[in-house]
Amino acid sequence: MATTTEPDRKFVIVANRLPVRWVDDDRNGDSGHWETSPGGLVSAVRPSVADYGQAGWIGWTGSDVDEEPFVDDGLLLHPVSMTVDEKELFYDGMSNGTLWPLYHDKAVPAEFHRHWWDGYRRINRRYADAAAKVAAEGATVWVHDYQLQLVPGMLRELRPDLRIGFFLHIPFPPPELFVGLPWRDEIALGMLGSDLIGFQTPDAADNFHRLVVRRGLADDSGPGVLAHAGRRVRTRAYPIGIDVARYDQAARTDKVSDHARDLRARLGAPHTVMLGVDRLDYTKGIDVRLRALKELLDDGDINPRQVTMVQVAQPSRDDVEAYITLREEVDRMVGEINGDHGRVGFPVVHYIHQNVDFPELLAMYRAADIMLVTPFRDGMNLVAKEYVAARYDLTGCLVLSEFAGAATELSDALLVNPYDIDGLKAAIARAVAMEPTEARARLEPMRAAVLANDAVDWARGFLADLADR
Repeated sequence: MATTTEPDRKFVIVANRLPVRWVDDDRNGDSGHWETSPGGLVSAVRPSVADYGQAGWIGWTGSDVDEEPFVDDGLLLHPVSMTVDEKELFYDGMSNGTLWPLYHDKAVPAEFHRHWWDGYRRINRRYADAAAKVAAEGATVWVHDYQLQLVPGMLRELRPDLRIGFFLHIPFPPPELFVGLPWRDEIALGMLGSDLIGFQTPDAADNFHRLVVRRGLADDSGPGVLAHAGRRVRTRAYPIGIDVARYDQAARTDKVSDHARDLRARLGAPHTVMLGVDRLDYTKGIDVRLRALKELLDDGDINPRQVTMVQVAQPSRDDVEAYITLREEVDRMVGEINGDHGRVGFPVVHYIHQNVDFPELLAMYRAADIMLVTPFRDGMNLVAKEYVAARYDLTGCLVLSEFAGAATELSDALLVNPYDIDGLKAAIARAVAMEPTEARARLEPMRAAVLANDAVDWARGFLADLADR
């Protein structure tokens, strides 16, 4: 890796985090190396870099240590510095204490604090300044997600020569909800600094379009087109995909098949294995699906000797009160279910509060007869698509919240309203009893939809439309 400050990048990605992370090579932290970060955005966008030649990526390293720009595999990485206090205001505060709950239909109350907003503006300005410095004349800049909604407008003021795209990975709420935000116009105007604004679903795109027209921030120039500050701003849905080949090919290997068989054996060889894979987040509906399972067991509608559930809840924001409360509730419900319906050596729910590596995750997808994806609101939810991609033999059943963006493409799943416990219970019971012929008929069109829109297709589709501004 070579240090550089070359401001000549034809394509610049601006995201909260860099596509690499620092890994210590010894316990003292005296030496280490950068390695590619896991995550859908990195795998989706990185292949597009080759289409542009020289490219750069601006983001935070995750630490409060200042780093100089450096080149990794031909990609200029430009770290954005952030102190601990700035991270608390920008990321923990405004991004995840205000915007995250507001954009997810106030699953918990959003908090509005002026000092959070001040920190958010300051850090967005820092990202915009970095992009203005790195981008070549007439370059394409692609800004990502809710942490950086002010960047397009700030960058437009600094560099009007640039072609700017913005993509929101989480839902955009209805105008009636968004207008409660004290800084509603500032954020909307920040996004309107873009030439193209992408959303996960048509509903989200329509929400934004209606908001800015209603607020008098832009004029309606037709479906998906806004007139703002003498420019044309387009809005449309680009549902993000996954690295389909990675999941499909790995799922077919003997290693994963053997691992899946071993996993079912370790679970007691039950007739039916149910699976949930989520971050431990209050938007994911983990507590609701556990409540539905408990009532089905209590009422005798499913047999605990025949059904086992694996719930992976990857740690997330463990120092935030709402997440602490959720973890306590999930711990309590798992204990109640296993206490009331488990046997020695055979719990009904196997609860894993830790990160799971890729081979283990694939084995779980292959072992699971039923996948439960029940968020109260989700921009997309790639777990649903990963499960479908792994079911190459067209077996298994997906129970999916109608409020996940993935429901738009995966409409052949058993769609549920996660707020409707009785409806969720009925869907789980139906999934347990589903005949293989029905499962196949449902999975076949869902796999076709997933295969037709992988992550690279998503990125290149967005960038092709941005180039055609």
